[in-house]
Amino acid sequence: MKTVRQLLEEKGNTILSVGPDSLVYDALKIMAEYRVGALLVMRGQALVGIFSERDYAREVVLKGKTSKTTPVSDIMSHQVITVSPDQTVDECMNLMSGKRIRHLPVIEHGQVVGVLSIGDLVKATIEYQQFLIQQLESYIQS
Repeated sequence: MKTVRQLLEEKGNTILSVGPDSLVYDALKIMAEYRVGALLVMRGQALVGIFSERDYAREVVLKGKTSKTTPVSDIMSHQVITVSPDQTVDECMNLMSGKRIRHLPVIEHGQVVGVLSIGDLVKATIEYQQFLIQQLESYIQS
């Protein structure tokens, strides 16, 4: 099973973020442009939260706020669950399932070095399972 580091090397480690004072509307524009479901909220190099489509739906739409006047800091998730590059895809999948989250920032030496989505982990898991199937078929045929 791959590690987070290996997965980031394959997929890239582009980090999309906004500041806590950014308006929700501006964050949504970035998310739409890059077709992502969440952005990290950074103050300089420090991770201070995560803003997701769920946050928007629950905290803006359902509470009658407006995205053009609400800062991201008012609705972001403040307690962010993170992983290290040395953890495995399987560990991350278990963490995401257990905590019911869809995005995991990757932290190394106190710095954000990437972000994984549930889609990234599902893809890696499927690839690993296909590899195992090929190995078993090869073993059986020999």
